[in-house]
Amino acid sequence: MLDLRRRQFITLLGGAAAWPRAARAQQGERMRRIIVLMGIANDAEAQARAMALREGLKTLGWTMGRNIQIDYSFADGDAERMRVYAKEAVASGADLILAVTNPALQAVRNATRSQPILFLQVSDPVGGGFVESLAHPGANVTGFTNFEPEMGGKWLQTLKEMAPAVEHVAVVLHPETSAHAGFLRTAETASIALGIKVTSLGVHNVNEIEPAITQFALMPKGGLIVAPHPLTRGKLIIDLTAHHRLPAIYPFAFHAREGGLLAYGIDQLDQWRSAANYVDRILRGTKPADLPVQQPTKYELVINLKTAKALGLDVPPMLFGRADEVIE
Repeated sequence: MLDLRRRQFITLLGGAAAWPRAARAQQGERMRRIIVLMGIANDAEAQARAMALREGLKTLGWTMGRNIQIDYSFADGDAERMRVYAKEAVASGADLILAVTNPALQAVRNATRSQPILFLQVSDPVGGGFVESLAHPGANVTGFTNFEPEMGGKWLQTLKEMAPAVEHVAVVLHPETSAHAGFLRTAETASIALGIKVTSLGVHNVNEIEPAITQFALMPKGGLIVAPHPLTRGKLIIDLTAHHRLPAIYPFAFHAREGGLLAYGIDQLDQWRSAANYVDRILRGTKPADLPVQQPTKYELVINLKTAKALGLDVPPMLFGRADEVIE
């Protein structure tokens, strides 16, 4: 049984966590239960995604507290905590486990090979061994990807366009996340034509981030690519790049809105809304193996002009024209 005292739940969404038993008993249909394992913290971004999922489910006939209950667990980048949550989620007998981020999916896959799993915000699920192929995932897993390995090269090209003086770029990554090796590899391939030296800046926990970036900042004409991971999600890296005057590109729009120079990545809320369709189909009996893995259809380029000005950078007109959002 899940120890609810050790969880943070989204309780401001009109019942996204536990609802009173009496309210459920008044309804005639069986309550379906979903457990969402989040590698990130319970913050405004997480709540916005949960709301998007809830809204998508509502259009398909699923109402919180009437026929569906969603419990959220937040590991906040702690791998051991995620392993514990995954085992408890499996033991609870939930109708569906929703794993968000590569570490969450890895933990759940290690805990079960039979219980239905739907993943979100997972990079390179084939390379990571989570599914057999995108078209035919196999076993008990399917979901929605965020980035394929080629994004490493695209992030590097965009960073170079924004900061042409950059000659050394470090990819801030989590060594145990298999998809990050793909980002590094494609960045290295793209670096040849761009005349840039690419290196890996591996961090295993949040305590390693500051000394790693501080050491790298000693090198002139440096820049950063920040790979998607719960460890790289907070403001620490944004603050460090500002302090060391390092141009950096991030995977999600909220990074730029919080002060990062550039962000290029998926529209996360769109993906969470779209996931409601797969949740609905699985709860109604479709096997995850029969649902193809979905790839992103919408990407966002966000530029923070204030940060660019602080770094002494002018936004090239072509890059400015491609931007989906420009933060003054």
